[in-house]
Parts: sequence; structure tokens; C-alpha cells
Amino acid sequence: MGIIAFIVIGLIAGLIARAILPGKQSMGLLATTLLGMVGSLVGGLIGSLFSRNGHFFDIRPSGIIMSVIGAIIVLLLVGAVGRRRAHA
Repeated sequence: MGIIAFIVIGLIAGLIARAILPGKQSMGLLATTLLGMVGSLVGGLIGSLFSRNGHFFDIRPSGIIMSVIGAIIVLLLVGAVGRRRAHA
């Protein structure tokens, strides 16, 4: 997959993850794109655990869904760390 496609899918996954999770996430477009890109890597890793063909970066609807799930996981982790720092 090309780097441009990776960035675009990261942006889409980040936007969807932020729309799904309730609450206010104070991040800009660049941070949302980075969130989605990291989420794509996390989702791809999780998806590759269940895949037998070994293709890690293929663009498929299931890959985009796993990118969104990975972005949600990353967003939850970032939120948990932020809350912990705010209470400390």
C-alpha cells in the first residue's frame, strides 16, 4: 500500500473512531490522522493474528474496519493516560 493511501485511511479511521467514542477529544486534524495511522497498525496486527494468508497491509473492507477498531483502542488508551495524569 502506498504512503498516501495509508495516510488517507488513517485519517478516515481516526475520524470514525472519534465520532464513535463519546466525549470531547481535543485534537486537530494532524493528531486525528496520526491516531488513525497508529490505529491502522494496531488493527492490522490484530487482524493478522486471525488471517492465514499473511498479507498485513492489504486494503480490504475488513482491514478498514480493523483500522477503526485499532484507532478506538488507541484513543481509549490515550484517554486513560490523560485522565491518570489529570488526577495525579
